[in-house]
Amino acid sequence: MNIIQDPLLLQNELLKLKRRGKKIGFVPTMGNLHEGHLSLVELARQHSDIVVSSIFVNPMQFGPNEDYDNYPRTLEADKSKLKQYNVDFLFTPTNEIIYPFGKEQHTSVQLNRLTNKLCGAKRPGHFKGVTTVVNIFFNIVQPDIAVFGKKDYQQFLIIQSMVSDLMMPIKIIGAEIKREKNGLALSSRNQYLTEAQKDSASLLQQTIKEIAENIKQGDRAYSELIERAKHTLLSYNFKVDYLEIVKQSDLEAASPSDNSILIAVAAWYGSPRLIDNLEINL
Repeated sequence: MNIIQDPLLLQNELLKLKRRGKKIGFVPTMGNLHEGHLSLVELARQHSDIVVSSIFVNPMQFGPNEDYDNYPRTLEADKSKLKQYNVDFLFTPTNEIIYPFGKEQHTSVQLNRLTNKLCGAKRPGHFKGVTTVVNIFFNIVQPDIAVFGKKDYQQFLIIQSMVSDLMMPIKIIGAEIKREKNGLALSSRNQYLTEAQKDSASLLQQTIKEIAENIKQGDRAYSELIERAKHTLLSYNFKVDYLEIVKQSDLEAASPSDNSILIAVAAWYGSPRLIDNLEINL
């Protein structure tokens, strides 16, 4: 595995491979890798000849009261995992390389839809940070395909829309959610939970699955389904940030006539904020 910090060096190496007809796959991450991240690498390998990953904790996507300074950084362990999965190139830039004039002065890229809902409504500026850094990385790597996990369905949809709007020749592939044995969606923030708390936190998935089953059985009283589910989560000490039933296409509130819907939830359980979702195609 080639570990490169210099963007131009990485770009030159990859352009040589592209000229030889090699297909480039890209998996951007913020490190602290778990099986969910590594499943993205496996999917990228299935669709490309050369797999590139990046590790960069992006300061632009963290709000002033979020956990940027405390976000777990485990670079050496991450390198070892990516080597085991035969990643060809690992890009590990610094803040100074990505934002030489500081993130406040840097050119930004912002999608003008999809970003003011769900997590975007609760974390102002978050998705501008995501689209900006992904745009920078796409320009460096120039991948043919890029893989994003659907655990953050909103991010996946925003990146897909950005690529379409800006006419980038990149195929965005969504990877299904990887879970603990108890159903809890894998996340770097799960490490803040004890094993007993992880078992309790799996109620998040169970709750949205129950909503899905009711919908499949014909219940279209969405507001009542949401209120009952919120009450359940609150009774088990979750602090619900949002719980919504929306359209998969644009994240607007779903109506009873919509067939492709998404149940999306974010809630604190103890210190970590956990997110999950479930796609339903009726």
